[in-house]
Amino acid sequence: MYPITIFRSGAPAMEFSQYDVNKLMYITNRPPIVFVEGDGMWLTDNNGKRYLDYLQGWAVNCLGHSPQCIHDALVSQSKKLINPSPAFYNEPSIELAKLLTDNSCFDRVFFANSGAEANEGAFKLARKWGKINKNAAGENRYEIITFDHSFHGRTIAAMSASGKAGWDTIFAPQVPGFSKAILNDIASVEKLITDKTVAVMLEPVQGEGGVIPATREFMQALRALTKKHNILLIVDEVQTGMGRCGTLFAYQLSGIEPDIMTLGKGIGGGVPLAALLAKEEIAVFEAGDQGGTYNGNPVMTAVGSAVAKTLLAPGFLQSVQEKGDYLSKELIKLSDKHGLAGERGEGLLRALKLGRDIGPQIVEIARDLAPVGLLLNSPRPDLLRFMPSLNVTKEELDQMLSMLSNVLDKIGR
Repeated sequence: MYPITIFRSGAPAMEFSQYDVNKLMYITNRPPIVFVEGDGMWLTDNNGKRYLDYLQGWAVNCLGHSPQCIHDALVSQSKKLINPSPAFYNEPSIELAKLLTDNSCFDRVFFANSGAEANEGAFKLARKWGKINKNAAGENRYEIITFDHSFHGRTIAAMSASGKAGWDTIFAPQVPGFSKAILNDIASVEKLITDKTVAVMLEPVQGEGGVIPATREFMQALRALTKKHNILLIVDEVQTGMGRCGTLFAYQLSGIEPDIMTLGKGIGGGVPLAALLAKEEIAVFEAGDQGGTYNGNPVMTAVGSAVAKTLLAPGFLQSVQEKGDYLSKELIKLSDKHGLAGERGEGLLRALKLGRDIGPQIVEIARDLAPVGLLLNSPRPDLLRFMPSLNVTKEELDQMLSMLSNVLDKIGR
């Protein structure tokens, strides 16, 4: 393989002697690293360098890289049945649906492949329900209130629902029917409700927006407001679900029951799997309304069951809460030591507020540390987001904190 150089508008020039990376479509700026192996909290690149990974696929690898339970599920199920088509039932999807409904307030599950696809299903289900439950004038209800700084995926409708700055123009025109309220401001929600409103949708913690939690009081007030107006409450738990916040689902922290929930990322522990859940009276899809070539794929849902059973094992979620509390306290100490602006989050989804726009600089320096690198994420230039595996050890938390402190020493104030 000859060395190649990428020259592309908006893309950096990169050379790899052993990889023809130019065959991949340019969608983001990637460092000149090719990862070849992962184990728990650790990744190894093509040159043998190891990295302590606090991205974990953006909160995807809830049990770390290549956990044994996922390996066993993939091998076992792939020997038995891979894809009978979603026109038929299969055992793993039935098992996972029962695990999810038995441990939540929901009654029905539709399996998908990505969080964006699950959210698309939620939009469709809400609009279908609004077509059946019309307003006083006999008109369909279809408008969904979402929130500034929210992130619901990269399909056209999911981007339209998102409150990410600039997304209203990239692929304009947007899908109509999404208005934006302010998180933790119940009055901002109430003033957007019209006779066409069918639902309010939010992330219990805005991940991409900067790890901003909805308060318990706001979640409870939102549930009361939606019931008052007979509109649906949808929680997008693509990032917060499956133990990430210390309970199996983040809505449980507020003691409420939503009408619809979406899951992704952690539900598959690294494989492409997502889910749309709804209460019985909301599950109004008819034959042909929803589908997908791979929905409920037995190999993926077998992995999902293995992940769910691990999370539901005695003591596991308690350990997530304890490690989340520990990380929070240690980040506060780190913030005080380096004159930063504090921390926030829930469970093992946390952010360090930097007080100035040094996040990308920290990410680059940490990644290039030798002999061991540190992988961090800066969704906004003034903060870092931490998404370790849920079975991260205290020693790995301490190692990250020490490495990060050294990086901050290098940068200075």
